[in-house]
Amino acid sequence: MKPWLGDEEARAAAEAVASGWVAQGPRVAEFESAFAAYVGAPHGVAVSSCTTALHLALHLLGIGLGDEVVVPSFSFIATANSAVYVGATPVFADVEVADGNVSARTVEPVLTDHTRAVVVVDQGGMPADVQPLRELCERRGIALVEDAACAAGSRYRGAPAGGQAALAAWSFHPRKLLTTGEGGMLTTSDAELAVRARRLREHGMNLSAADRHQSRQPVIESYLEVGFNYRMTDIQAAVGLVQLGKLDAMVVRRRELASNYQEALAEVPGLRTVQDPPWGESNFQSFWVELRDDYPLRRNELLTALADEGVSARAGIMATHRQPAYAGHAHGDLTTTERLTDNTLILPLFHTMTEREQQRVVTLIRRAAGLRAA
Repeated sequence: MKPWLGDEEARAAAEAVASGWVAQGPRVAEFESAFAAYVGAPHGVAVSSCTTALHLALHLLGIGLGDEVVVPSFSFIATANSAVYVGATPVFADVEVADGNVSARTVEPVLTDHTRAVVVVDQGGMPADVQPLRELCERRGIALVEDAACAAGSRYRGAPAGGQAALAAWSFHPRKLLTTGEGGMLTTSDAELAVRARRLREHGMNLSAADRHQSRQPVIESYLEVGFNYRMTDIQAAVGLVQLGKLDAMVVRRRELASNYQEALAEVPGLRTVQDPPWGESNFQSFWVELRDDYPLRRNELLTALADEGVSARAGIMATHRQPAYAGHAHGDLTTTERLTDNTLILPLFHTMTEREQQRVVTLIRRAAGLRAA
């Protein structure tokens, strides 16, 4: 992945610096409104990362010690960490083989009387089928939080993915399409939760630093509850606003590149490419392939073969339950998670990728399978 950054972002950041307002301020407020409008969410709260957005979401729900939060093991470790941050116990659910996402089918077996929330991840930008999950959670009185870290620009049932969630967390890390360097967003349909989230990200203060500094009268703030320092800077937001204007073009280009991969690799025996699900369209934040038993090389062998030729691919999504930090945590059957973790790899895909670069990747994969170049 290479972020699509250029002179326009550099100018926007420089203008923020020259303005003298570099911490959280007017550009953050503008970015919040613009991003929320883009994804179709009523409220946006900019924060320092997707991880802090997930933490805030569970904190806002009052989840804590003795509660269980169902999460996919097939996800970056931050998804599970957010449950631990509030004192809850993460319980790992398996995923569907086609899209790598949890579903109502995989979540229901691990629900207990202690389950307070389910975190569904749109893995690699692939939109999860959230409606059946939402119905399952509503029947059981369980909150559903969407980890939409990778999903900006993806679509679910004709609408932007993540926008209809009661609480959704987004990432602007450089591996995502829209980047602010580091940074994240919490979107919500609940106005009161949005107000409280803005307070909590700024140490629990009853008014923002921007409000304080813009007042013509002396203002003595108060701290209504214990909060956090989860703010985004105006420099980051300035870059984010430019990136947001480029997001549609990024999605179009990435889907073109994904389609090229799907077509070029379709006849390779023992290899499966990720595809759009019936209910949505991916932004293809990650393009992954699964190697089956009849592919001549194992995953790590193919990664080495690509690296030897100067192609930077990556192992597929991690299985969090295998990490030492989560040894012994409760989980259901994780057969699919382990299959995908062991046998998938993520191929290079970025906005400025050329036809020649992509053909090189395809040729190496076909050669490893004993096929001629396409």
